Amino acid sequence: MSPELAFLQALNGISFGALLFILAAGLSLIFGMMDVVNLAHGAFYMLGAYIALSVVRTTGSFWVALVAVPLALGALGLVVEPLLLRRLRGRHLDQVLITVGVALVITDLIRLKPDWGAEVRTLPPPDALAGSIAILGNDYPVYRLFVIAFGVTLALSLAALHRRSRAGALIRAGVDDAQMLSALGVDTDRLFAVTYAIGAALAGLAGVVAAPVLGLQPGMDVEALVLSLIVVVVGGLGTLGGAQVGAALVGPADTFGKVFVPQFALFFIFAIMALVLLLRPSGLLGRIRVIR
Repeated sequence: MSPELAFLQALNGISFGALLFILAAGLSLIFGMMDVVNLAHGAFYMLGAYIALSVVRTTGSFWVALVAVPLALGALGLVVEPLLLRRLRGRHLDQVLITVGVALVITDLIRLKPDWGAEVRTLPPPDALAGSIAILGNDYPVYRLFVIAFGVTLALSLAALHRRSRAGALIRAGVDDAQMLSALGVDTDRLFAVTYAIGAALAGLAGVVAAPVLGLQPGMDVEALVLSLIVVVVGGLGTLGGAQVGAALVGPADTFGKVFVPQFALFFIFAIMALVLLLRPSGLLGRIRVIR
């Protein structure tokens, strides 16, 4: 592989890692703070992509979809958490079953909708980002560069909110000790509902951003869920920094794995996860002790 091609593949890996961060950040917070095994996360991602398809067809604007879809998925999260998950705290098997059920319902609804269906769909990038630019003598899509910039900007914004806002302080406290937070008078039910809604909104946002790159097709939810779980496990539960580190490792590893050993690309990612679990079971930036 020439240095120029290696650099372009590195950009692809960083772009894919940015997508994985957007997807995994919400899952990490939900799992780390609420102790909820949310296997509907991939379905929220897929639903966000298909809603974006309809919004773009209706309004003709990708940017409207980028704003409207996270709001819609966040509203869905505000309904799902108190209605289905609130009474299942600490019951992991029940959480797995109910979130798998939610994912199956969403998948079936997508298949039944005539303009979505079970066929492969495409969502073009906005006109301003539809072209290519020359990098080291090769054309490279402008939209992939936008994905990198968007992911970095979102990571910095979430980190600032997480570290410097009152809501971020409450979330950090909830990750460390939710019971103590409740004993101090904080309405943890509302906090958990908002956290779940943020996680669902981030999943929908990832679906919008990923659609012009990866397309829309049946089964995209399963692949997204598996990859986001790997990112969370590698980086560590309950931390945005862990999602960033995990995505920065898994994204390039998946890209270069598909280039050099395509038949073993998935094995390569699982090998990284196994090595991290062997050396640091809590993840690279995870906490060893979590009080419940």
